[in-house]
Amino acid sequence: MSRNKMVRPGGRSARVQASVHAAVRELEAEVGRDALTVPLVAQRAGVTPSTIYRRWGDLQELLSDVAVERLRPEAPPEDHGDLSADLTAWAEQFLDEMASPSGRAYIRDALLGDPDGGNAGQCSAYAAEQVDVILARAIDRGEDAPGVEAVMDAVVAPLMYRILFRPAGLDAAYARRLVTELLDSAGETSR
Repeated sequence: MSRNKMVRPGGRSARVQASVHAAVRELEAEVGRDALTVPLVAQRAGVTPSTIYRRWGDLQELLSDVAVERLRPEAPPEDHGDLSADLTAWAEQFLDEMASPSGRAYIRDALLGDPDGGNAGQCSAYAAEQVDVILARAIDRGEDAPGVEAVMDAVVAPLMYRILFRPAGLDAAYARRLVTELLDSAGETSR
C-alpha cells in the first residue's frame, strides 16, 4: 500500500495534500507535465521537498495520486428516467472523459505510479459506484437491471481497453452499442 493511501488525511495532512495537488494542477497548466519536479511543486505548494518525498515517495507517485483524485467523479450520474437512457448517457460521458487527452494522461499517471495496484482499484471503484447508482435507480423504478459486475465487464472493461490500446475510431456509437448489447442480453436471460 503506498504511503498516501494508509489513512484519510485530516487537519494539516489534508491541507498539505490539497496545496500539493493544487500546485501540481497549476504547474501542469503553466509549464507542462514534463517540466514538473518535486522541488518546483514543493515551492509552489509552500512545503519542503522532503515533505513530498516522505508522503508520496517520488514525483510519479505524486502524479498518480493527483490523477486518481482528478478521475474521481464530481457528481452522481444524471437521472434520465430509465435504465437504458441512464446507462447510455453515463457510458458516453465516461468515454468522452477518459478518451480525452487529459483523461488518457490521468489514466497513465494513475497506473504508472501505482506499484501495489491500489490506484487502479480506486479508479475501478469510482466507475462501479457510479454504475451502482444507475442500477439502484432502475430497480427503484421497478426495472430489471443487470448486476454491477455485468456492467463493468460488458461496458466499462471494453471501453477502457479501447481507450488504452485501440483508440482509433472510438466514438459514442461504440459506447451505445455496448450498453444495448448488455441490456438486450440481460433482457433475454430474465425472460
